[in-house]
Amino acid sequence: MSPEELVASAVKVRENACAAYSNYKVGAALLAASGKVYTGCNVENSTYGLTVCAERVALWKALSEGERSFTKIAVVTSSEPPASPCGACRQLLWEFCGNIEITLANLKGFRKTLRLSEIFPRPFDQSALD
Repeated sequence: MSPEELVASAVKVRENACAAYSNYKVGAALLAASGKVYTGCNVENSTYGLTVCAERVALWKALSEGERSFTKIAVVTSSEPPASPCGACRQLLWEFCGNIEITLANLKGFRKTLRLSEIFPRPFDQSALD
């Protein structure tokens, strides 16, 4: 699947975001090694601390359906330049997806593809526990 197809999936699911407090909608599309795409959008609530990011929604959906291997994720925001995953999302993506390819995109056509290690250079993982 091309990065553009993955971005299109993230753009579509972004419209489902529950962003009543920030009005900042985010969509994510995670490609599993099986070829299946899992999408997610951010879900906010009034306590903010219980808000869940789009990347984690997509990852948890995939994990809950038995996926364990991933190749790419696209994250779409409206900001200029597009936002990258937050620290919590970076940690979970690293732990469950490794050095996955990430395409950051916005609604104006900006695209940047990089590896998770480029935005998360010193992750905490199993190697720190050995």
